[in-house]
Amino acid sequence: MHDHENSEHLASFADVLAGELPGTWTSVHHPAEDKDDLADLADRIWDMDLAAEALAEHPLRHAAVLTRQDGAQLAVLDRPGRDGFLVVAIAPSDLPAEAFRGIREPDGIAVSDDPFHSAELVAGDLLARFDAALAQVRCTVAGIRPSRPDRIVLTWQPDGGLATAPVCEEAAEVLIANGFVREESGIYRLGGDDTIAQARAVRAVGPQLDACGITVALQHPSGRIAPTAAPPTPGPAPAATRASATRGR
Repeated sequence: MHDHENSEHLASFADVLAGELPGTWTSVHHPAEDKDDLADLADRIWDMDLAAEALAEHPLRHAAVLTRQDGAQLAVLDRPGRDGFLVVAIAPSDLPAEAFRGIREPDGIAVSDDPFHSAELVAGDLLARFDAALAQVRCTVAGIRPSRPDRIVLTWQPDGGLATAPVCEEAAEVLIANGFVREESGIYRLGGDDTIAQARAVRAVGPQLDACGITVALQHPSGRIAPTAAPPTPGPAPAATRASATRGR
């Protein structure tokens, strides 16, 4: 097919794919004339595998960007010389580069030109890895220490709330039952507007998680005063390791 036919085919595929993915997604097609948008997109593609290889050999001539209601974005790209498309994650533009260090890229996947089957593959594979990577990045920005299967870290936020990223379903259920709200990124937050309710929730979470074999620790940034409560006793914090790898472009 000619370039304009390829572009139209990709745009149609992306429109249908957006409607089949879980959640609410919109699709915007960027033809060859959108040079600035395509250049920005190529710089933000969060991939060190198929997409990185393709972009190293072929400039981005057109693409479609899928945007979820919470702002998460995917891109649909051609596979030059091959059938089907690449669906790849787009790194958030509003976060510092340091936040991506040590976090594995949610590499994209190759799909056929069947948008219905492709949506199943994207939802079952890429989206799960993408959301996990987004949660890690946002935890880094928020100063949230990684949790372990046997230990949850609740981190005070500048607005007085608490945030954590649990790693097991049991912990998530306990947090939600005590007023934490799960964001699309995977981070769980408890507001700080009502400090009495917040303290009650923190006090209840400890023994409930302990019954599941999970300890709880509170991370106190300097200058932050905890609410009047008897929070769980923090366990010894594991030594932090920091990878030197940065997000690939």
